[in-house]
Amino acid sequence: MPRSVRRPSALIAAAAAGTLLLAGCGSGGGSAAAGGDAAKPVEGGSLTYAVDTEPVSFDIHASSQDITGAIQRNVFDSLVRQDDKGEFHAWLAKTWEVAADLKSYTFHLRDDVKFTDGTVFDAEAVKVNFDRIVAKDTKSQYASSLIGPYTGTDVIDAHTVKVNFSEPFAPFLQAASTPYLGFYSPATIKENGPKLGSGGAVDIGTGPFVFSGYTKGQSAVFTKNPAYNWAPEGSAHQGAPYLDKLTVRFLSESSVRIGALNSGQVQVADAVPPADVKTLKADSRIQLITKATPGANYGLVLNTTQAPLNDPLVRKAVQRGIDVDTDIKSVYFGVYDRAWSPISPTTPYYDASLEKSWPYDQAQSNSLLDQAGWTTRDADGYRTKDGKRLTVEWPLMPAEYVRDQRDTLGTAIQADLKKIGVEITRPRLDIGTYIKKVYAGEEGIADYSWARFEPDVLRLYFNSASDPRKGGQNATFYKDADLDTWTDAGKATLDKAVRQDVYSKTQKKAIDLALFVPLYVRTAVAGAGTDVHGLRSDPNTWLNFYDTWLGK
Repeated sequence: MPRSVRRPSALIAAAAAGTLLLAGCGSGGGSAAAGGDAAKPVEGGSLTYAVDTEPVSFDIHASSQDITGAIQRNVFDSLVRQDDKGEFHAWLAKTWEVAADLKSYTFHLRDDVKFTDGTVFDAEAVKVNFDRIVAKDTKSQYASSLIGPYTGTDVIDAHTVKVNFSEPFAPFLQAASTPYLGFYSPATIKENGPKLGSGGAVDIGTGPFVFSGYTKGQSAVFTKNPAYNWAPEGSAHQGAPYLDKLTVRFLSESSVRIGALNSGQVQVADAVPPADVKTLKADSRIQLITKATPGANYGLVLNTTQAPLNDPLVRKAVQRGIDVDTDIKSVYFGVYDRAWSPISPTTPYYDASLEKSWPYDQAQSNSLLDQAGWTTRDADGYRTKDGKRLTVEWPLMPAEYVRDQRDTLGTAIQADLKKIGVEITRPRLDIGTYIKKVYAGEEGIADYSWARFEPDVLRLYFNSASDPRKGGQNATFYKDADLDTWTDAGKATLDKAVRQDVYSKTQKKAIDLALFVPLYVRTAVAGAGTDVHGLRSDPNTWLNFYDTWLGK
């Protein structure tokens, strides 16, 4: 769920993310490097990067927020790197073998890697970290789902590990490429485990930057790791990063963030609002880095266990009663595309046949609600049945966790649904209450997106075993034998034909059952000054500062 309480929760992580969890301006498109690469890189300098959300927790194993992964990518390396085509490359692991039954993965590790506290990265460190992710005390909401049916890690020798699963687990290599399965120094886990969510100097990894300081509500500071010499295969250079210092500033107000970019107070600003894209594109001092987000689209997750959405007729009426095309165009100025599937077109095994298959249809919605028995209306125009108004609660998170003007989009959706007589209430809850209620299944609608270059997000969203009350992310709380079978089958094979089949079926049935209302395909848009060079975004659309340098 996209970029956002797993973040405090996975669900919040997804919601605030943008996912979380996200092509060129407009739609689709691939990554771009800021500043071009023709000039000779310059070492040194300090870069300030403005983001729109602040992590609730910096603990990569506990947090589910996209922003946590995006920021902590600078501190934590992975076993492998995934490129934009979905191919995997060496990083902390030089090579690897996947068992034929997909129940174990054996990694052969580099022998020259050290954590920034001076200790050696080795097989035991892998075991300690993976074991920590699944430990109950870690309270992991996302990393634990990424590691799936993990049963343990065998230390074969100092630089060889075998990671085991109780059943075939195809998505593991992709999961192992994310910072959420990254590695803390075992020493800091032992000494500072409960403090890792607070960020700062206790967050010790092997990455190109050291987490030097954090001031809540203001900024996080990262400094160069001068010993870094194990950049992933495919990097533009090897050795230490060019930048001496990277400062991340938390500027939730988009006008403040863009103003800071225009004035030069920050060199890079993330989450450029669609309304500002046209103006920034025309500014010769600014370059835009854009990329369509893979993974789960931003959309509405309908809780099938709460009345009135426990009635499939009402869910379908809500799904068809939202004028998604008009709402997305009016709020996002053509920068974001309207979504048709739970997953985005840049996600492997996306089913394009869903496009235009469930158009806005107010007449059908009214008919469905009539069939459901909501045939009378009160003085305010809302439908009623047995004297009770047709109301659905869709809570708002605190403003600092809301991105992409999703609150504005929500207002448009409320207006759409009022036309068919459905009242949507939007109480703003504190983050703790929001997480508690959404995870407990007490709310009618949750909203989020989830950035991941892997269709296994469909299992997290729709498999009944992914229950939020047990650490999962399926806030529909729906149990369907086909959805379970298909998403389990996709998880258990690398056969492309099988995966296309089961993931297509899953996308179609989720729409047919009106479990999810896809709203938009997020396009990550970052702005940077023209003095910023070598800045690229990874498959998750997170900016990578390792190859970045400052010129003129």
